[in-house]
Amino acid sequence: MKTSLKNARKYEAENNNAYQKDRPAFHFTPYIGWMNDPNGFSYYKGQYHLFYQYYPYGLGWNSMHWGHAVSKDLLHWQYLPAALAPENKYDSFGVFSGSSIELSDGQQLLMYTGVTKKNNKDTQLQCIAIGDGLNYKKYKGNPVIGKNLFPQGFDSQHFRDPKIWQAKDGSFYCIAVACKKDGNGAILLYHSPDAVSWNYEGILLENDGSLGKMWECPDYFELDGKDFILLSPQNMLPQENKYMSGSRTAYFCGKLDLLQKKFIAEYNEAVDSGIDFYASQTVKAPDGRIILLGWMQNWDTCNLTDRGARNWFGQMSTPRELSLKNGKLVQTPIKEIEAYRISKTSINDVNIDGDYFPENLQGRIIDMEVTIRPKEEKSLHSFTINLAQSEKYKISLEYKANNQTLTFDRSKTEMRNAVCSQSACKVSDSQELKLRILLDTYSAEVFVNDGQQVMTNTFYIEPSAKKISFNSVGSAVVNITKYDLHF
Repeated sequence: MKTSLKNARKYEAENNNAYQKDRPAFHFTPYIGWMNDPNGFSYYKGQYHLFYQYYPYGLGWNSMHWGHAVSKDLLHWQYLPAALAPENKYDSFGVFSGSSIELSDGQQLLMYTGVTKKNNKDTQLQCIAIGDGLNYKKYKGNPVIGKNLFPQGFDSQHFRDPKIWQAKDGSFYCIAVACKKDGNGAILLYHSPDAVSWNYEGILLENDGSLGKMWECPDYFELDGKDFILLSPQNMLPQENKYMSGSRTAYFCGKLDLLQKKFIAEYNEAVDSGIDFYASQTVKAPDGRIILLGWMQNWDTCNLTDRGARNWFGQMSTPRELSLKNGKLVQTPIKEIEAYRISKTSINDVNIDGDYFPENLQGRIIDMEVTIRPKEEKSLHSFTINLAQSEKYKISLEYKANNQTLTFDRSKTEMRNAVCSQSACKVSDSQELKLRILLDTYSAEVFVNDGQQVMTNTFYIEPSAKKISFNSVGSAVVNITKYDLHF
């Protein structure tokens, strides 16, 4: 084990009490220091493994390591020592994002981007490390996808985030993102008989300029006979009712044609319509579920968040189960979370017109379902749910019935630099709106109409703020079911 990884593990051991302080109840946070993208999200040796982009020595992005944790239920995580650190000629500036797979001999392979910097210019190439779920040894022949396998017309400063999977014939495929000379992103396809010796196959999918500029963090999975590619476009321009500007997440649905070496896309959609969701990865659970996890932050807003006195920064989303409905992805919180529900509160068929402050309804670590429908046809103009409410602060969800728009607002919080305060999505034109809200200490995830849309947002309000209130402009009939969550 080389010095930089030893130093990271030594630093973690010396700060072994740090991770107990000021944490969310059920959202994963780094052992210590900075965290961004999930990496190598996988199931191996009877446990879920989560690696993550990690800088243990401070609260800002810096020389990237891979942190490591394991879980049986995706909600309780055991921290393991850092798995990878920058330490070789080919990864001296950082071990960037990647993926993992179990090999036929039972070992786990990590595939990552090794980064070097010279004259303030990056070179990014793909590397592997192989290990036993705790310790990993980098391959002596790294990088396995080097400059000789990089096609003309692309910029090797932006060539990263490999996603590896095994085909039915036992061979391996990998996709990685790259940047064309015009600044637009593309996904390159590679093939290998053994996950070590790779060949370039071609451009699988490329940006025509309509979906941001550079693409990051591709992920591939199959679901109910359809193929999906997830990715995270940067520098998006807004598209009405579909994408906000900035750093976002999207998915392509279609067909992966390995003979043509193309992904034939039918359509693309936003994965999440909130402010804080990026770099998502999937894992196939032992029971066949496809489970999605994302960094609950994004590059456009992470520097605006007040770190306060905390010694960690960064959260992962609640893991989500993916399914198909009417050809579109549906996301719901993993079923495991229901085992931690306690103290059920129900309010049935209450008529609200104006302010409503139910005395028996409060909480900060909650799983709450709210259904809203007009009392009479066109009687409802707007409906607002206020959460984490104190005398001064709150977050809000406002539904405007005339255009079926749901808006999340965190402008009235203790985030001192919250330049981006709102996100919005168009919901289905229905007489009833159904919301499921997972509220944790510093985040709110809103699942709309059984997961047809999701809005993920972080915020900062002192954890003692637990009030919940409602306001209706016009008459609404509302049903509320709230559980506290105890972990």
